[in-house]
Amino acid sequence: MHDLLIARCQMGMSLAFHIIFAAIGIALPLMMSIAEWLWLKTGDNVYEELAKRWSKGAAILFAVGAVSGTVLSFELGLLWPGFMDFAGEIIGMPFALEGFAFFTEAIFLGIYLYGWKLVPKPVHLFAGLVVAASGAASALFVIFANGWMNTPTGFDLVDGKAINIDPIKAMFNPAGLPEAVHMLLAAYAATAFVVAGIHAALLLKAKDNIFHRRALAIALALGGATAILQPLSGDLLAQLTAQLQPVKLAAMEAHFDTTKGASLNIGGITDVKAGKLNYAIEIPMMLSVLAHHDPNAEVKGLNDFDRSDWPNINIVHLSFDLMVGCGVAMMLVSLWAAGYYVKTRKLLDSDIFLKSVAVVSPMGFIAIEAGWMVTECGRQPWIIQNVMRVSHSVTPMPGLGVSATLFSLLYLALALIVIFIVFRQIGHSPIIHEGEQKQ
Repeated sequence: MHDLLIARCQMGMSLAFHIIFAAIGIALPLMMSIAEWLWLKTGDNVYEELAKRWSKGAAILFAVGAVSGTVLSFELGLLWPGFMDFAGEIIGMPFALEGFAFFTEAIFLGIYLYGWKLVPKPVHLFAGLVVAASGAASALFVIFANGWMNTPTGFDLVDGKAINIDPIKAMFNPAGLPEAVHMLLAAYAATAFVVAGIHAALLLKAKDNIFHRRALAIALALGGATAILQPLSGDLLAQLTAQLQPVKLAAMEAHFDTTKGASLNIGGITDVKAGKLNYAIEIPMMLSVLAHHDPNAEVKGLNDFDRSDWPNINIVHLSFDLMVGCGVAMMLVSLWAAGYYVKTRKLLDSDIFLKSVAVVSPMGFIAIEAGWMVTECGRQPWIIQNVMRVSHSVTPMPGLGVSATLFSLLYLALALIVIFIVFRQIGHSPIIHEGEQKQ
């Protein structure tokens, strides 16, 4: 295998592994803080038990996320020295701030885990909120850096060199904030739905266990709200992509010919050589509406761009459809739950609803992985859009297969350990019936 392909596979595997723990590190601390706040507000000790159990889960997954994140930091320099040499002085600020947020998260997570009886209750809750906020901030700064790779700003390019560098302008590039909002909502929705799915499955076996009912209510409230909001952030990102990365948008839709009133293409099989998409479901004018909020607007097709600048159409188009499909399924279940709650002020606990929650629960993380594929593969062959190609950034060091094999084994071992610990935690869930909780 060519070293460039090995480097891309290794980086892709590392990011695909790390992004799961990064997303959980954003959302689970918020859920444990909500549970603790409800405990302080109501005196219901079931919420205290929830907060403690979720905090243990957050600590375990934070540790794995820290390991995989450290690996990524090394890989940026080892695999992509060309990128780091060019971009380091431009985009170093968000990486430095991400480090600050990470250390803050680690410190306050320690206070939260060991301070239940050592600090006043409001201070303890504050520590949990700082963990939640710093986890979100950490992701925010990393996504700002990724946004710069998609829409590079804050420098002038003269003879292949960056001059007049403005790191603040680089950090607040056009894609940074829209990408960050989209990713943060995805992290809250994905994590909350996984938690909701676990407790929904356990409720099917014991519907009178109020521990699972309280947990399901919190998880559905957070996951449902963010799943319903997610299409709004997606709409903002679609318009931005249409303006600044039209070739990526065309690849997402397998849209080959520049067209006014362009159709939205769902599914289908792409024939890249012939420049066609076969067997797709077409929704007339919808792509023009999504990209420009105008049903008659012109949307550029792939044929308007040099083929050497095309990303892999099959991967990007199918990943985009998978992401949207998962998001729509989660949104429909959320609307179902919200409609029932507004009407009855009760938690829907029918078997078919609980099974539906359990079925859609992994879709959030499937959507995150697919969305990451759209973002990263859609930018190819550029590592910095229209500035530096991936092939010009890769290390000349031979033997990359060795490190790729070792890192694969590391991720496999970490995954097995996490699965064992999580299942062990779930297997020791408390059994609490209505009226048994202490006030």
